[in-house]
Amino acid sequence: MLVLNCSTKLLILEKMLKSCFPESLKVYGAVMNINRGNPFQKEVVLDSWPDFKAVITRRQREAETDNLDHYTNAYAVFYKDVRAYGQLLEECDVFNWDQVFQIQGLQSELYDVSKAVADSKQLNVKLTSFKAVHFSPVSTLPDTSFLKGPSPRLTYLSVADADLLNRTWSRGGNEQCLRYIANLISCFPSVCVRDEKGNPVSWSITDQFATMCHGYTLPEHRRKGYSRLVALTLARKLQSRGFPSQGNVLDDNTASISLLKSLYAEFLPCRFHRLILTPATFSGLPHL
Repeated sequence: MLVLNCSTKLLILEKMLKSCFPESLKVYGAVMNINRGNPFQKEVVLDSWPDFKAVITRRQREAETDNLDHYTNAYAVFYKDVRAYGQLLEECDVFNWDQVFQIQGLQSELYDVSKAVADSKQLNVKLTSFKAVHFSPVSTLPDTSFLKGPSPRLTYLSVADADLLNRTWSRGGNEQCLRYIANLISCFPSVCVRDEKGNPVSWSITDQFATMCHGYTLPEHRRKGYSRLVALTLARKLQSRGFPSQGNVLDDNTASISLLKSLYAEFLPCRFHRLILTPATFSGLPHL
């Protein structure tokens, strides 16, 4: 195992990962954030350098952590040789097996290899698989002419909005998610539409892997074009900063899939896999 903390080498790694799209997108986004101030206190672990076969991004060991916070305790994985990833899994100090955490990646063997090691350590593994999408370059500002008057208005989220996002996210509704969302809003780009009272009615945020996520419109404000406006605006904002505009969608989320198709988003040939690993000590907790 090698922790890569040289700024020059991290920039080289970023370029190397870009040549491995789309499978490297999650790790690439995390490394981009590391190279641009590292607001989420991440670090990179590889099997070797420069001819690596597996690379993992993880929370820095010295960062404050909550053992129940699988949102923040998140690893992104990309490998050129799945055996090299398996060997990193087996090393005792690469993953923190004593806490609830997640592993993200866009490669098909990720689940089987991770589960085999997790089973040996008596951790439960919950897999969720998504369609992975990528937005084409948004060359012009989205049309906002239908936002007439001072409200509704297009803007960005604040930490004060985190509670609303926590309550409306299918993955939320708990203390760890509330803190995580507040951190995302503080660290990364977001877009929202606010009503005449200044409350968000439609929004999307960016996560620690530079992925557009939690795109949501309150039920009473749907079919007004807000979701389209928010998605395109956030995609353009990310692209203007040099980031790929990527996202994930569940197979049964027909409304979001229809929206993405109307935006000419590219559905990638690989799927996005999210694994949540839970030690027996914490099994049975409702939000896991």
